[in-house]
Amino acid sequence: MKYRRLSKEQLEELHPEFINFLATQSITKEEWDTIKATQPQVAEQEIDVFSDLVWEGVLNKAEFLEHISPNTMNLFELGDKEMSLISVMVGNEDIDITTKNGYAWLQNNLLDESVKLFTATKTYSEDPNADKFNLIEQGAVITKGTLFHYFDDLVELGKDTGLN
Repeated sequence: MKYRRLSKEQLEELHPEFINFLATQSITKEEWDTIKATQPQVAEQEIDVFSDLVWEGVLNKAEFLEHISPNTMNLFELGDKEMSLISVMVGNEDIDITTKNGYAWLQNNLLDESVKLFTATKTYSEDPNADKFNLIEQGAVITKGTLFHYFDDLVELGKDTGLN
């Protein structure tokens, strides 16, 4: 298995897609029930293959990831050959940007000396989807990129005005 098996809840939500997956292998409901009952290891393998296919599709479509912890916000743009990172670090331990108040403080205090903004790019390894999946396993979530664009605009503004 290349990634991680989908959770029971995810599999239940993707039930119609799983039925189609089995149908592409000419496995009927009756055959599937028999496989589960008599060859559970084969059933497990089928679920693993399906999980990998789902993850591949999700990772291929992902454009942005976010990983936010109490004092750090890592925002990733997932390009074709590399990923771009904007990292926002808050040096004030009293501020937790995962809370509504903490995030509001960050928005109002972006120029505070305790707030540091970093950017970087990294070329993918031979397996870009594995790189993306590793970030997800570390707690990143797939997003539409709203925060990335917001901070990217701030970084560009800083460059234009000499504030960097």
